[in-house]
Amino acid sequence: MTVWLVFVLAVLAWVVARQTSSHLTARRLDELRTEWSVHEAQRADLIARIREAESRAVLIPRAESLGLREPADSEIVILEAPAPRRQ
Repeated sequence: MTVWLVFVLAVLAWVVARQTSSHLTARRLDELRTEWSVHEAQRADLIARIREAESRAVLIPRAESLGLREPADSEIVILEAPAPRRQ
């Protein structure tokens, strides 16, 4: 009888430990998902800020404030790279 009681108590202790572990794992997973969402929102914000900073509406006034100007059509030279040699 005591052997069965010890066996049942051991099984119950194992079940409680497993449930506790799964609860902690689920909580950590939820925290990581929340953290992931925050990072994705930050990434989207940074991408939007980069796109805005790359726009002509932002770059042209900045360049002009530094004394730069847009080149005239006659000042633009297109350089072509030589074709790769075949061996």
